Amino acid sequence: MRDTRESRLLLVLLIAIAFALITVDIRAGEESPVDGARQAAAAVFGPVEEGVATAVDPVANAIGAVRDSGERHNRIATLERENAALKAKLGSEDLTRSRIHELDEMLKRAGAGQYGIKGAEVIAIGAAQGFSWTVTIDAGSKDGIERDMTVLNGDGLVGRVTTVGPDTSTVVLANDPDFTVGTRLEKTGELGFATGQGDRALSVQMLNGKAKVSPGDRLVTFGSRGNKPFVPGVPIGEVVKVDPSRGDLTRTVWVRPFVGFSRLDIVGVVVMPPREDPRDAVLPPKPEAPKPTPTVTVTVTPSGTASLAAQPADD
Repeated sequence: MRDTRESRLLLVLLIAIAFALITVDIRAGEESPVDGARQAAAAVFGPVEEGVATAVDPVANAIGAVRDSGERHNRIATLERENAALKAKLGSEDLTRSRIHELDEMLKRAGAGQYGIKGAEVIAIGAAQGFSWTVTIDAGSKDGIERDMTVLNGDGLVGRVTTVGPDTSTVVLANDPDFTVGTRLEKTGELGFATGQGDRALSVQMLNGKAKVSPGDRLVTFGSRGNKPFVPGVPIGEVVKVDPSRGDLTRTVWVRPFVGFSRLDIVGVVVMPPREDPRDAVLPPKPEAPKPTPTVTVTVTPSGTASLAAQPADD
């Protein structure tokens, strides 16, 4: 449009009309006379706006995703680190609880037998010093450990010390084929000798061939002269099989050891023997057998009235 006097006048007139319509629309509110025109314009231009938004929104979303991807990556990495730390914490807490339980059980056994013990941790397993079933513990001569001392844990007899260094010691386990310990049967006091059989039950030769032994009976250490290598009263295991008596001077029984030799962790070395034989005091009490549930029997006896009712009427 050319810049003339008439065009300027027309522009001023259109601006004045626009302000007038805006004023009328604001004052009239919902009853505005231009509402119909607004709806008509929305019907005409609405689809055009929607199409433009549909075309533009994916581009805008993609730009936003790219902009936020770095922040999301950092958030995911942070969550992964937090999860890993939480798992490690839970694992360490479970291990701590387990070791506290082991230590507590070992102290109970030591207290029951009046043993003075030095706690130690198993730091290595495997053949050493010519023995096939051994472990290495982190206690040595600096800790008062000497050769031929008894080693136990919360379950019972672990073995005996064979080699001592300044900071570590080697322990031969009770299931080693070259391991032999004197035994005493719970209650009856029958004596025998237990020999390791590797990953099988211990073999025990009872000195009395006619000794009454049954599965479930338990054995403890008999003890050695001078309490080395074994102090008395340490739980060994439970009888699982008894060979039939053939009139021999001795009798063989098979004993499952209380100690799990494949999962040793915390052990105690007896550095001070008991003043007297604890006998069966170190053995935990046997669980009570479940009491049978009483059975109630109800007997129904026909009443006299019912018997009379069953008779013929003419009687």
